Amino acid sequence: MVARMKTYKDNFIERYFGIQKSGSSVKTEIVAGITTFFAMAYILFVNPSILADAGMEWGAVFLATIIASVIGTLVMGLVANVPYAQAPGMGINAFFAYTVCAGLGFTWAQALSIVFICGLLNILITVTKIRKHIIRSIPISLQHAIGGGIGLFVAYIGVLNVGLIDFSSGVPAIAKLNNPVLWVFLIGLALAVILTVLKVKGALFISIIATTLIGIPFGVTNFGETISFTEACQALPTTFLAIFKEGGIVSLFTDIGRLPMVLVVIFAFSIMDTFDSIGTFIGTGIRTGIFNAEDEVNAENSHGFKTRFDKALFADATATSIGALFGTSNTTTFVESAAGIGVGGRTGFSSVITSLCFIAAAFLSTFVSAVPAAATAPVLVLVGIMMTASFKDINWNDLDEAIPAFFTGIFMSLCYSISDGIAAGFIFYCIVKICRKKIKEIHPVVWVCTALFILNFVLLAFI
Repeated sequence: MVARMKTYKDNFIERYFGIQKSGSSVKTEIVAGITTFFAMAYILFVNPSILADAGMEWGAVFLATIIASVIGTLVMGLVANVPYAQAPGMGINAFFAYTVCAGLGFTWAQALSIVFICGLLNILITVTKIRKHIIRSIPISLQHAIGGGIGLFVAYIGVLNVGLIDFSSGVPAIAKLNNPVLWVFLIGLALAVILTVLKVKGALFISIIATTLIGIPFGVTNFGETISFTEACQALPTTFLAIFKEGGIVSLFTDIGRLPMVLVVIFAFSIMDTFDSIGTFIGTGIRTGIFNAEDEVNAENSHGFKTRFDKALFADATATSIGALFGTSNTTTFVESAAGIGVGGRTGFSSVITSLCFIAAAFLSTFVSAVPAAATAPVLVLVGIMMTASFKDINWNDLDEAIPAFFTGIFMSLCYSISDGIAAGFIFYCIVKICRKKIKEIHPVVWVCTALFILNFVLLAFI
């Protein structure tokens, strides 16, 4: 009877998510979901710390981060059926706290209101197919560059997370190997490489667990501070629906003189969010077959949200507004989803597993926080290496392709921003085509996006 129930459950999961059709298995999807969670679990602790600098309650943001991540990722999994996880984005949260609040003088409630409006704007451009038109307009060579560039970016994130690069001297250099974190990282990296090369199933996930255990005698793995779920729940009302309270969304439009600044910030949030997500989808989805040729054709000819591609874009757009309602900055598709995709995740079931991990994290934060960056960083490096394979499809002997591709790929890491990398690629693509007198080859959407990127840089220079 038990075996029969298990078979029925497995068959239901297989049918709903089309796991076998996607070339995966239930076991692989579970491992992928857990791997993605551990690769991005740092956001549970980093995001509240950053937004606390804007005056927000730490516990409230912690719980809001979990809720936004769970809802956004579940929509990705159950509706779009793709292996992507969502959470408040790094970089955008820093822009929220240190530029919008500290620099421009907006209250955190006003900043949340701006994020909410940004989410509605992104929903609009998704419903009207503008987002999809943007993706289709990106030249193939730049798409490959985005994929490879994200690979470098993911690997760079891994390296930075453990402090392997030292910036204290004013120029980047290899840090001294006198830190136990670096030793655990290097051991974990060697282990991840060995297991991957030997084609051990679940190699990257195994390396996370093994490295976490190795970190115990080094003093790197510890249980840190316990986070009370009850205290977080008590704090949540301070941010939940704060945008509709006094000093929230209405206050943004009471000062007419400040309205242009509000519009600029909305635009900045929107363009960073949109192109971070688009870059992730292109870099990981199209390359791995998650979004196949059939999806692209159907997406182009379909109406509404009938394809996985359409649904994924909509899920990403709605997550930002949902997160703002609970009390966090822009929720976006995480590039760390590449870690789960790298171990074989191909369907939304892995996203469901990641969501369940986020739910468990609210109650088991002590154990989740025990997994050190030294354990997840090797996975990010390995996945990054795998993703750089996209570079091979670029004709590096053709400067028309090579120059925009180079700036796309390198600027993502140098600027620590996917959207900045795409911006650099678009700008130099237009410059090259103009110089080559091939202006007609530039898609109108590329022209518009390039102009918006330049406008964004100009506006940010003065705010």
